[in-house]
Amino acid sequence: MDWLLINAVQFSAWAVFSLLLAEVLRDIYHALCHQVVWLAKWHNKHHAAYRRDLSIVSPKIYQESQLYHDIVESILLVVILTVVALLIHQWGLWIGVAYALTFLYGASVRYFFGKVETDFNHLPGSLEVIPSVWLVNRAYHWRHHFDDVNAYYSGVFPLVDKILGTGLSLKGKTVALTGASGSLGQALTTELLKHNAKVLALTTNPDKFATQAGVTVLAWELGNESQLRDKLEKVDILIINHGINVYGDRTSQAINSSYEVNTFSALRLIDVFMSTVTGPQDKATKEIWVNTSEAEVSPALSPLYELSKRTLGDIITLKRLEGNCIIRKLILGPFKSQLNPYGVMSASQVASAIIFFAKRDFRNIIVAINPLTYLLFPIKETSTWLYYRIFSKSA
Repeated sequence: MDWLLINAVQFSAWAVFSLLLAEVLRDIYHALCHQVVWLAKWHNKHHAAYRRDLSIVSPKIYQESQLYHDIVESILLVVILTVVALLIHQWGLWIGVAYALTFLYGASVRYFFGKVETDFNHLPGSLEVIPSVWLVNRAYHWRHHFDDVNAYYSGVFPLVDKILGTGLSLKGKTVALTGASGSLGQALTTELLKHNAKVLALTTNPDKFATQAGVTVLAWELGNESQLRDKLEKVDILIINHGINVYGDRTSQAINSSYEVNTFSALRLIDVFMSTVTGPQDKATKEIWVNTSEAEVSPALSPLYELSKRTLGDIITLKRLEGNCIIRKLILGPFKSQLNPYGVMSASQVASAIIFFAKRDFRNIIVAINPLTYLLFPIKETSTWLYYRIFSKSA
């Protein structure tokens, strides 16, 4: 019995490895098709086959795309995995070969019989759900065709995109940023410009900004968030980064100010931005990033800052259940700023890390020096999400 158990575990381990290897090889080939000129000539037939709503341009062009890309890719995958299985002599590796054969079968059916139903990530129509985290769905793959062809390479599991940093493209994106005049706001602006994004700096202190290429400054006031709707309609990513810290103050005015700035103004901005997610492809491209801070799970030596940020974080978790657009949480530890002159990290370090993880499609971006945050936040977020999922419902 022990021998059977050991063999079963060994077989399963090699089988899982072979599946991951198949996906990695397939996605690497796809990435090479965008970098190697002679491969690109064949792969471009695949991109030429679809309109923006993923409907087929013509049956002939579609079948050519299957022959020159999908069938070629599948044959190469089958051959490489078969060679690996023969060389290593592990039965579990043949699971990967069988998996690769399913791609060859689907491509062959599409080429010989025009059966588009097997082309799951290219089915036409509007995008009804946001890009998935763990599996590539239509919205995720749509971005490869019409957002940035040099990103979003993954076909089933987005592993390669997470490794390469191609799980989110900022190129040409318009990013609106609140708290833009603060330390982190300025650092994020610098990082976004490095990645060829255009920045709309939303600030209550427009006088602090010097003219800068790629940056448009827009003054706004708390309570007047609805007036930003026309501007936000043309924005791809909204980063909510403003806030106040009243430290040890516990007066009624401090309570009201903390919740008004840190919680309610952020929620109003989110609602205004979500009202702009109306187009057939908006679910694929529009995002909200919210700086809820490490205070969601750790003390910040400022009770009202913790309370207001935790409230914001919990409501964000609730709003995520609606699936209107991607919402990323920024769980940031102490960095030097006007709110926290004693911070350990620098704003530029934090901004760089945020962009690094966002490009790898992390939905909860933790940048902290406290190791407990990396343990406590996932537990807190998962349990809260599950509780809200069970005991709340959509309107």
